[in-house]
Amino acid sequence: MAAEHETSRPSSAGAMPTMRDIAEHLGVSRQLVSLVLREAPGPSRASRERVLQAAQELGYRPNVSAQLLRQRRTFNIGLMIALSNPFEVRFAERFMTRAAEHGFSVVVGLHTDERPTDVVVSELIAQRVEAITAFNPDPAAPAVQDAIARVPVVWLGEKAPNALVDNVHVDEAHGLRQVIKHLYSLGHRCITYVGNERESVGRDRTAAYRAAMIGAGLEAHMAIMVSGWGEEDGAAAARTWLDQNPQQRATALVSCSDSNAVGLLAVFAREGVRVPAEVSVVGFDDSYVASLSYNALTSVRQDVELTVDAAIATILKRLSETPGNPSEVLTPAVIVARSSTGPALSTTEPSG
Repeated sequence: MAAEHETSRPSSAGAMPTMRDIAEHLGVSRQLVSLVLREAPGPSRASRERVLQAAQELGYRPNVSAQLLRQRRTFNIGLMIALSNPFEVRFAERFMTRAAEHGFSVVVGLHTDERPTDVVVSELIAQRVEAITAFNPDPAAPAVQDAIARVPVVWLGEKAPNALVDNVHVDEAHGLRQVIKHLYSLGHRCITYVGNERESVGRDRTAAYRAAMIGAGLEAHMAIMVSGWGEEDGAAAARTWLDQNPQQRATALVSCSDSNAVGLLAVFAREGVRVPAEVSVVGFDDSYVASLSYNALTSVRQDVELTVDAAIATILKRLSETPGNPSEVLTPAVIVARSSTGPALSTTEPSG
């Protein structure tokens, strides 16, 4: 019988080998196999070598989930993102790598119109995550309040509505000041913001635009073209600009996002509007679409690496023995000038 056990294989083809399979393979007790694999005292050196060799031959891998469950730890971090946002996707890619360097796995929850904050955060909590990082969650969602009471929560993307959570977001005020300064130096005075104030990040970004215009002495030229975050929203805004009296059009448009700005550029290209000769366009995020050769979009860069580093450092501090009080971390914003911005029309073409 012993010889038969030495040559047998796990009975379920394609199934992951278990400790029982190793025991049957060797003709020994499952308890012996468990002691060896847990590095517990008792088994002889010969028995240990025999069990470990069999485990390697059978391709045995320990059940990490079961081990963590016994330890009452999962080493999982929840992350809520929207795949429609290029910056959030880049953040997720880098965040998963950095989390792994510290021994954590990332459970991703996709935020869409059909999967609101309540659904995503509830799913992450059900996965027994030890912390949650979320881009622009709905502060009114009951699941968010429940999560805050259970685990550390890092609020990303926008300014958090309360001081109960850690907050990592871009310094939008500084970024928009740089945009207005850049456009002002090119001769632009009629500078319109393309965005909305329906949610927190929209209100913050719009307020930053207003403050930057006032700081530059351009309050008389402030104007907001209500628009959403996506490409079609930008396309609709471009058509609104085209419908305006040419003498009253803004010479520069500052979009709330790169996706919105790309919609502007696409419509302008179809309609023969020269960018930047007739109108300059600026985006926000400096996502990969901004640097594409056929967009060459001037944009405000949110630093992915710095945002990830700040989020990881905050989580590690929260999970430490001395977490301290919640903090707000502002990541720097830098304008990246490309060919979608240039001198205002009035400075390049004489009137009359």
